[in-house]
Amino acid sequence: MAAAVKSLLGALSRVATPSYGAAVTAAAAARMSQGWAPLVTSVRHRYHWQKMEKGPLLRNYGEKEPLHNKGLLPHMEHHKRLPIPLFRPKNNWAEKRALFGQNDYIDILGPGNLHPTKTAYSVPAWLRGFKGNEYQMLLRKKKMFGRQMGIYRPTKRREMEKRIVWLYKFLNFKTKDYMWKKA
Repeated sequence: MAAAVKSLLGALSRVATPSYGAAVTAAAAARMSQGWAPLVTSVRHRYHWQKMEKGPLLRNYGEKEPLHNKGLLPHMEHHKRLPIPLFRPKNNWAEKRALFGQNDYIDILGPGNLHPTKTAYSVPAWLRGFKGNEYQMLLRKKKMFGRQMGIYRPTKRREMEKRIVWLYKFLNFKTKDYMWKKA
């Protein structure tokens, strides 16, 4: 193999230019005379354990994270224990808790002249006792408040009408009719 390298170097020295080529061939000849050596590439860590010997990798060094985002919240802040809030039991006889669910069975247990939908005070009047889809609900709302909305809330009315048109198209053209029968 050494003979093949020397003959190759001899051929290169004849082809190379006299000023630059002579220096290159001389350096190559000096390297070859010592024996064949592969090119050396620098590698920081050949194995993972060598990397781990140096310790964990430092990220964002010098930055202080203002938020605590690892694990449970600490019980210490500025080397002082955080105060535990005092236990204050809820008032079970407050009006909203004491009267919660009072009208649930009014139609069964009551005198018979009240209906549960009439006692749903927290529900808007146009939604009490309503059962249907969004399109039907918007039509009902438009029927009750359409003229007022046009005066006092025109943007809201326009958005409602746009939604009604969209739902009309969707329900009529994109969904199957429940009366449809297969032949």
